Amino acid sequence: MKTWSRPRTFAIGIGLIVLTNAVALGGVWWNRSPPADSTLNLSERELGLPWRSLRTGENSGLALDLRWRVVDRDAGDLLSGFPYNGGSPAWLDGARMAALGFEVGDLQSDEGRRRYLRQLPRQAILVLELDGPAWQRALAAARDHAERHGAAAEVNAGSKEFAERAKRAKEALAREEHSNSRLFVVDTGTDAEQLRQKYPDRTGFMLVNGTVRPFLRDHQREPTQPGGRITRIDIGRLHVPHALRAPIEALDTPARGELAGRNRFSATISVGRHLEPWIVSIEPVSNPDR
Repeated sequence: MKTWSRPRTFAIGIGLIVLTNAVALGGVWWNRSPPADSTLNLSERELGLPWRSLRTGENSGLALDLRWRVVDRDAGDLLSGFPYNGGSPAWLDGARMAALGFEVGDLQSDEGRRRYLRQLPRQAILVLELDGPAWQRALAAARDHAERHGAAAEVNAGSKEFAERAKRAKEALAREEHSNSRLFVVDTGTDAEQLRQKYPDRTGFMLVNGTVRPFLRDHQREPTQPGGRITRIDIGRLHVPHALRAPIEALDTPARGELAGRNRFSATISVGRHLEPWIVSIEPVSNPDR
């Protein structure tokens, strides 16, 4: 049986490391080679700072969390007012799930529902819309919510319960106006070219890779409907190059549980050939809109 000498084994190990790094760097180069698929200008509303406890740790790296949202009619996202990654939008119905490759059969039996839900999550291309109709609808709904609860508090003057509801609704509206992410998932598919034809604005829509899994909607007096839940995007945390860190390092970062999104910086994000985003530039905002 042939044995390898220690120097030869060491050389092969070094060669494998070099080859692996070369492949990885080649993939990054190809993804970022021009032209970019999209280039968007995001704010602190869409790019979350790490918690203070993470910034003071031993890890000297710095990354920003991409805050994206889904209008989920079942999750009550609007009432909480906090950025919410993931959900089950109404538009992700049975037809969309079938187009993604899921088998949608008879869901009126227990076995049919179990078979649908047992399917493994699938990779899909997600369309993220920035500061568009989806956010405008969320903003309008928050305003309507605040107005209704404000009017109810006036009619029921002296009621602490109605006053507290009006206060929470007003605070939710303020968050929607000034701090919640304006980046919404509005569509999904498997063909990037077809999606780009449907959403040609490369400064308002970004295509990224993500994951979708089966989800069932059960409502009273309605039959069970097939749907999907968007669970994640592949690259949800963006590394900040050392040369771009100064505007971020100068900010007071939130502690655990605190909500940021104060528009204190502006960042240009590009998405490349592999639909992987990266940070191109970061600039401070002199007069952030609170």
